Formats: sequence, structure tokens, C-alpha cells
Amino acid sequence: MKLRPYQRATIDAIYAWFAANVSGHPVVVLPTGAGKSIIVACLIQEALQNWPDTRILMLTHVKELLEQNHEKMIELWPDAPIGIFSAGMRQKVLTEPITFAGIQSIHRHPEKLGHCDLIIIDECHLLNNKEEGKYREFIAALERINPSLRVIGLTATPYRLGQGYLHEGDKALFTDIIEPTSIEQLVHDKYLAPLRSKHTNRAIDVAGVGKVAGEYKSNELEKAAMKSSKGMAVEILERTQNCKSVLVFCAGVAAAIEMSELLNGECVHDGTSKTEREEKLTRFKTFKNKYLTNANILTTGFNHPDLDCIVLARPTMSPGLYVQMAGRGMRIKSHIEHCLVLDFAGSVSQHGPVTQVIPPSKKGNKPGDAPIKTCPECMELLHLSVMTCPACGYKFQPAVKADQKLHDEDIMGIAPLELNLTAWTWATHKSAQSGKEMLKIKYYGGLSDPTVIEYLPVTHDGYAGDKARGLLAIIANKANAPSLPDTLDGVVDVMNFAKYPAQIQFKRDGKFFRVIGRSWQ
Repeated sequence: MKLRPYQRATIDAIYAWFAANVSGHPVVVLPTGAGKSIIVACLIQEALQNWPDTRILMLTHVKELLEQNHEKMIELWPDAPIGIFSAGMRQKVLTEPITFAGIQSIHRHPEKLGHCDLIIIDECHLLNNKEEGKYREFIAALERINPSLRVIGLTATPYRLGQGYLHEGDKALFTDIIEPTSIEQLVHDKYLAPLRSKHTNRAIDVAGVGKVAGEYKSNELEKAAMKSSKGMAVEILERTQNCKSVLVFCAGVAAAIEMSELLNGECVHDGTSKTEREEKLTRFKTFKNKYLTNANILTTGFNHPDLDCIVLARPTMSPGLYVQMAGRGMRIKSHIEHCLVLDFAGSVSQHGPVTQVIPPSKKGNKPGDAPIKTCPECMELLHLSVMTCPACGYKFQPAVKADQKLHDEDIMGIAPLELNLTAWTWATHKSAQSGKEMLKIKYYGGLSDPTVIEYLPVTHDGYAGDKARGLLAIIANKANAPSLPDTLDGVVDVMNFAKYPAQIQFKRDGKFFRVIGRSWQ
């Protein structure tokens, strides 16, 4: 099995992180559809081949994810010494060096598992930053057996509503974030399919719906959503005539059942039996049923690449849930280049593009509308700065403002410019705001091209510093640079003689630039 370049880079970034950190547990952030199960399989195989005495536990919360991860493991390494501990898969084997387990099945049996060297947790955003819950209690028990236990988390959304980033807080399990690639980069490289969002004529009215722990109250939200069920169903049927596979996220079980009846489709929810659920999902994936509604169970672990329409009929205050729902449609398809998103929930306007979602703070999200407008010709959802609709070519009349800034467009937020490079230079730069030093990269093209400047705040604390240091390691690896020195001046000396990219992809943000991709030949 040949790894994609970013998948190899992800594994190398994990190795580099552990080499630089004698303690702690990282979160690896990868977009939905990036192939986490392949990365996990390769990482496990290399770990066992290099350190044969290692005992590894792969943990997840749903059977579908467990099956997907196990399938890729066996595909990569048919003779892998692996056991499965899952009631849903009707296996409980703990005698092999590799164990794939469901947390619901294994959390009461840490002593049966015994000594473990490495835990890999898929969809680790389910862990809270408190020392409670099945995951945290189980891991704490294993740490008492082996104090040197290390944990790697995997997720597309490294934050939780009302909590913030997974590595924030005194009681947080995770200590760092590794972000080896981005949605923008993978879409540009044709590894992910873009989403296309359309303004809907109908919208769910959440006025008066109460909130608890920063999220809408489920019973009140469902009642509000069901007031619009018939209107939404009519519009869904109208807009999806050319679609083959439509997944609807609903606000509750009753709402999902009602919507499935209105669409003449099928429904799955947490009360659906395992056999019935598998049968319905199979019919959906083989196009025998066009419409599938669900309530809260297909936001993670659901893999159907040819999904060509997602319906958001479930408003949420959680940016993570929004990204997880939308991300179901980003896998490359056999029959179309993009996935349509019908947003009756107002999530695009509330949270912005999936590439530019602002993670929640510890006190929850602050309400506010993203800068969104609608194309009057085709109803495409666009950011305010977009002057030509990418879907139909409609030209907007400019509205000049002295302080106007360029924003990202639509649910994807990616319309990058490209620059073919002739050189780059590296230097140190002191932040006027914080007084801290950072790295400054200048990218040069032709005489008529802009000089794109990028800053890497590698000495900063928190997520910004973590992300910058991870990005520096990736750039250095791609540029075939030798091991980087510990000082910024040393890094500058090395990188100025390293191989610069053939091309970068970037965006303007006012007078600044944001580099979103780099391509080496």
C-alpha cells in the first residue's frame, strides 16, 4: 500500500514530535477523508517492526470505525498480530501485541489488558479535559500499570464546545497538537472533494430555543425544526433531483423519522437495531435508496465517498459538529467533483467556511454571523468579498469601502491564488505586539508578481506556536533540509540554502497574505 505524501509526512511528524518530547500526548489533526485508518495502520506496523516488544491499543467509540481501522490494518499487513475486543464484533481477544477495541467494551477491563505502551484514539475530540468519563478513567488505570504509557489522539476537530482546544486546561490529557496538512491543501491536491453550499428558501427558526452547556436544548430544538419539516422536504426533493445519494442530519429521532417519510427514504438512529442499520446503510451506499435521514449517529465513522448531497436540518452551536457533518461529503466521488450542502440550519452563516471555523473558547462560542451573501442567480452561498460567483459567473456590483478586507468564500472558503516561485528568503522578525521573535519567509515569483510574506510564530505559546513549529518541521522535511538547529538564526541559515517550493497557494487578507499550500517538484 503506497502512502500519499501527506500521509507519510504525518507519520514522520509524529516520530519527530516524540523524539523532541520525552513526555506528553499529542493530538494529530487530519481532515475528514484524509485516510486516518491507513496512517494508523502504517504507524502500528512500523512500531511493531522497529520495537517488537511494543504493545499497542487502538481505541474508538463505534463499531464502524473499529471495522474500518481493522480492515486497513489487515490490508496493509495481512499477518498482523492483532486481536479485537468488541462486543459489537463478537470478539474479545487480548493476547496479541496489537488490540483494536471499542471503549464501551474494554473500559471496565484495564487489568485484563495489562501493560500497554501506546494508545491510539480515533475521534479523540470525544474526550473531555476533565479526569472523568470512560476514556479518562480507563487510561488512568493503564497509566498506573505503565507510567510511561503514551497516547496519540486523532481527529478532524481538536476542540469541544464549552471546553476549547483538547490540549488546554490543567486536567487535559493531551499536551500538544500536530497539524500536518489542511483541508485547503488536500482539496488543491485533489485528495478531497470540495463542498458547494446553497442558500435555502426555508430556514429553521431557533428563536426562543433554550441552551444548556452552550448547545441548544435537544427537545426544544427538535420541536423548532419539525415546524419546518414539510417545507424543507419539498425543497430537498426539488434541489436534489440530479443527486444520487442524499444524507440528512436531523435534530432528533422524531424529526428524522418524519423527514424520512416525507422524502420516501429511510432513517437510522440510536434506537435502530444493528442488523437493520447495516441493511439500510448498505442500501444507501449501493444507491438502492436515495435519501437517508439520521439523528446524531452518522457524524463520525460513516464512510460513503459517493455521497453527493448533505442536508443540514440540525442547527448547532458546536463548530466541531458542523465540521464533522459537512466533512462526510468531502471524499472523492466517482460521478461528480463536489458535494452539495443544503443548509436549512444556518450553520454556514453562523460558523463560516469549514476551513476557517473559529474553535470554541472555554466559555463557549460567542454568537455572531459570518460575512455571507447569496448569489441571486444560482443561490450559491458566498462570502461578502466575492465579486464573481464561481458557480454561475454572476457579477456583483462593487461596494467600495475604505477598510474593506478580502474574506474567504462559501462553505469551503478556498479560492487561492497561485505563485510560481523563483526564490525564497528566511529571516528573523520581532513581533511589534508581543515582542517575541518569529520566522519570516518571503516567497518571490516573477517581476510582476507580489512578494508573499509568511510569518511562523515558532516561539509563541499555545496553539499558534504549536502549529507554527509543526509547520516548520514539515517545510524543512519537504525542502530536504538537514536537522534544524535550536536557534532561530541557525534555522534561518539552514533554510536559506534549502530547496524552495516550485509553487505556493495563498490568499490575501487585507494587506497580509496567508499561505495555504506549498508544492515541491
